[in-house]
Formats: sequence, structure tokens, C-alpha cells
Amino acid sequence: ACRIAFPCLSWRSAGPCPGPRQRPAVLGLALAAGLLLLLAAAAPRRWAAPPRRDERYLARVEDLTATDTEDLTLNYGVVVDCGSSGSRIFVYFWPPHNGNPHDLLDIKQMRDRSSRPVVKKIKPGPCPAAAAPEQATPYLRPLLEFAAAHIPAQKHKETPLYILCTAGMRLLPERQQAAILEDLVRNVPLEFDFLFSKSHAEVISGKQEGVYAWIGINFVLGRFDHEDEEDAVVTVALGNLGEPLVRKRTVGILDMGGASLQIAYEVPDSGAFSSPQQEEAAKSLLAEFNLGCDVQHTGHVYRVYVNTFLGFGGNFARQRYEELVLNQTYVQNRLHGQQTGLTPETPFLDPCLPVGLEDTVARGSQTLYVRGRGNWLACTELLQPLLAEPNSSQASLVGAYKAPIDFDNSEFYGFSEFFYCTEDVLRLGGHYSAPTFTSAAQEYCSQRWEVLTQRFRGGLYSAHADQHRLKYQCFKSAWMYQVLHQGFRFPLDYPSLRTAQLVYDREVQWTLGAILYKMRFLPLRDLRQESIRQAHTSWLRLSFVYNHYLFFACILVVVLAIVLYLLRLRRIHHRQLRSAQLTQLWLDKVVVPVAQGNGP
Repeated sequence: ACRIAFPCLSWRSAGPCPGPRQRPAVLGLALAAGLLLLLAAAAPRRWAAPPRRDERYLARVEDLTATDTEDLTLNYGVVVDCGSSGSRIFVYFWPPHNGNPHDLLDIKQMRDRSSRPVVKKIKPGPCPAAAAPEQATPYLRPLLEFAAAHIPAQKHKETPLYILCTAGMRLLPERQQAAILEDLVRNVPLEFDFLFSKSHAEVISGKQEGVYAWIGINFVLGRFDHEDEEDAVVTVALGNLGEPLVRKRTVGILDMGGASLQIAYEVPDSGAFSSPQQEEAAKSLLAEFNLGCDVQHTGHVYRVYVNTFLGFGGNFARQRYEELVLNQTYVQNRLHGQQTGLTPETPFLDPCLPVGLEDTVARGSQTLYVRGRGNWLACTELLQPLLAEPNSSQASLVGAYKAPIDFDNSEFYGFSEFFYCTEDVLRLGGHYSAPTFTSAAQEYCSQRWEVLTQRFRGGLYSAHADQHRLKYQCFKSAWMYQVLHQGFRFPLDYPSLRTAQLVYDREVQWTLGAILYKMRFLPLRDLRQESIRQAHTSWLRLSFVYNHYLFFACILVVVLAIVLYLLRLRRIHHRQLRSAQLTQLWLDKVVVPVAQGNGP
């Protein structure tokens, strides 16, 4: 049997060759290191790193550019807002989810080639369809055709459509509401390929609308991005859902329209209730929901207080005030035999109108002549009873349940009338300061009507200001002040209220919050698909690496065998050559002399 020895293959190595026992170990370490490097290179990343603050600000600027409809990875969604005065359609889009289960979808409003928002409005509202529900689909057809023209045709079948009706539809009887929605569910899919079903058409409550508005504002402000630790934080108690969380502080919203007043803000702690009645009231005003894609993750669980006060909007409050003044004046005239307000010569001096402005208040057969005297402080005193006065079945602003607000660690944004009151005439929009606002409002109210109209014609006020704003600015500023500090009990030195119309140069609608909420589970589907794909890809990569490792090992064994075989042949050849040489030498030295000795 032949003994085969492994020769040293590193002929130029500076050190000695490894011994027989060391050679397999060296080879194994080399192969293991190579395998680890290959596995590290092949390992997939689960999600991208969160964007930096400057990148997010840049993204907000890019939100104002035209949407790239050639990008087939984009997803689209459509929301129709059926309001009381008209209906509007909004088209949104979002790229694929980034893979982080703690992040929400990056939903943005679609913009056309001219970078204008893809929005269309029609008038009047859907109420005319109440008498003929079969007209509901024809009523919305122009809006749906508008959206279909902007969304790529190949994306229609995967584009969800939501038709959400608000105040105008809430005023209709439930039977009429159901008939209109039924017509939409039956006929819209016959004309359009959008993803639309019965659950996508509904009449939403004022509470839902408030929650959607709160979601939309906080999403645009980046308050749901918990990776950024540079902003203020708040500790949130989740009750039975787990340990308290420390996360980015959200903002509350104040919105005063012409007819109603709304407030919405997060309640970090459920707290205790003073009575069962208060607890029952809180249940109807508190909304708890999870914006995350997985109900097991509590990072996006929010508890929000939402309340809408009908009759406490700016215009409706003026009507209530005029009725109050008219009734009180007529009672005083009967008691004291006076003629106040009955003729233009003896007008009622209204502290809530600019000095010298003449007007009339008519209710039925009664007419009250008024003249402004511009006393802002007296106006606020006259408005005090309106805060505590119930309106229809609505509780008063003062008596309604309000979840506690931590004024030392909170932030609010005021929209609509809160912005118009501070900006259109007083030019104080933005950061709100009660002393500054009070001083400016008093100065405005004390001016004569002729001076104010002259300033208006001179362009000293905002381009949005009109004669109606000039006339009722004194009243509305006093009403806003009373609502804020007497109704909602905001401290006079509260530093964290901003009045605004746009957020990052764009108008934020509650429909953005609606599509975010409706699409909250969509990332979970994408994540599951991504997980399956990554697992399959990882198995393929691992299999690829393993097979190649085995292939190279086999090649190495074959090469070693060939080398050893060649060395063995060389050694045999050397032995045969040496044997032949020895035989020849023996013949020359031994055999030849013997032969010579036996000669003649």
C-alpha cells in the first residue's frame, strides 16, 4: 500500500507548512469566513432608515409638485365629501409602504401637470336627490369622471372610492339617506371601475368628521412620526393596552364656522369622572382608535375628545345675539315706557358694532334700529349669557363635558373664524397672544365706521376682507375671545395657540384624515407579502450560497486529487529513473569487468 502525504502548496510561504492536523482547520476557517461574508452581503434589510428632519421638510416642498402618473408603483384613493352646500372630490396617492410596521402610509394629495390639487366641487349639495334617490349617481357623475380622467386607467380597479356624506345628509330622514346610498352602491360600479362597495358609502357623524380633521392636521404636521425626538413629547396612558408610552405630542384643533364650533384634542390620560352622568357623556365624546396597521402595536393608539357645538359658529352666534338684544330691548321699553330702538332717531347703541355704523334687526313684525358705539369690553360682557345658553337640544358651551387639557404641555391650532378674526383685519394671524389681540380688537372697535371703510378702500386690510368682515369684526373678535377663554377656559397667558388657514402652504381637509384611517390596514397586507417574498428570497440566497460553497469544495477536492496524482506519478517516475541509473551503473562496474576477465 502506498502512503500518500499532503505536500505544502504554498511554496512561497514565509513560514513552515502546516502540519497534517492543521491543514483541514485552516481550510475550514477560510471557507467559513467566505460563507459569512456571502451571507452578510445577501441578508435583506427590513426597512429603510427614517428620513432626517431636513429630508422631511424637502418632501413637504415636493408635495406641491405634479404627481408622476407614469410611476406604476404609486397607489391612488378617492374621497367624495358630500356637504350641505356642495360636494367635492379629492384624489390622493401614495408610494409603496416603506416596510416599517410603525410607520403610516405616506398619503399625499394628487396634483395635475400644472401642480394644482386634483379637486373639483359642484353645487348644490346632495339634498335635491332626497326626493329622487335615483338621481344620486347622475349628481356625482361629473366628480367621478373628473377623478377617473386624472388616475391612470390601469389603476382604476385597485383604487378605493369612498363617498362620505356630512351635515347636509345628516339632516335628512334615515330612510332617505339609505335610499340615496343604495342607489350609489348599485349604480356607481356600473359606470366606474373604482374599488367601491357598500361599506365605502356612508353618512358620517360630526364626531367622525372631527376625528378625521384631527388626524389630517397631525399627519401633515408630522406628529405621527415617532422617530423624530426633537419635538415635544407627552406620556400617554393606554389603560389595559400596556405600559404608558412616551411619544411625540399631537396638536388639538379649534374650528369655528358660520353655524357650528368644533374642538378636538388628544386625551393622554383617561382620568376619573366625577359622576356616572359625566362618564356617560364622556363615552359619546371620546374616540379611541388605532392608526397603526397592526392592532398588536400600540404606538399609534390615540384617545381623542371631539365635540361639535351647533349654534356657536360666528354667524349663528350673531343671530342669537341680535334676538337677545331685540327681546331685552322690547322688554325694557314696556317696563320703563321707553322708545329705544323703535325709530332711527332713538336707536339701540350696540357695543358690538363700529362707532357710527347704522343697521336694523328684523324678526317677524318687530324691527330694531341700532347704531354702533364700538365698546369691545362691553360687547364681551353682553355675549357672556350666550355661552351658557343651551341651543335646541345642544348643551351649552359652559355646561358641556370637556376632557381635561394640560395647558402646560399642549398645543392647538385655530382654523376658519379663529384665523379670519385674527388676520383679515387685525393682521395678527399665526401665534396668538391674548393681550395683543385684546388691544388690537379694542382699537378697531373704537374707530368710526367712516375711518374703517376708508382704510378698506385704501387696501390696508387683507385681500380676503370684505364689507361683511368690517361690519362684524368687532362682534366676532369678542365672540372668539369669549369662546376661547370663557367657554374652553384657555388661560390668558396660554403660549401655544396658532391661528392658521394653510399648513405648509396647503389647505388640509378632513378627507385626508378619512383616507388615512380607511387605509390604515393596507400596510399590513404589503408587509405580509414583503415578508413572504423576503423569506423566499432569503432561502434562495442561502441555497445559492450553500450550493456554490459545495461546488467550490468539490472543485478544490478534485484539484487536490489531481495535484497529488501528478506528484505521485512524478515520484514513481523519479524512482524508476533512479533504478535504471543504478542498474546501468551496476552493469558498468560489475558485469563488464567480469566479462573482460574471462577473455582469451
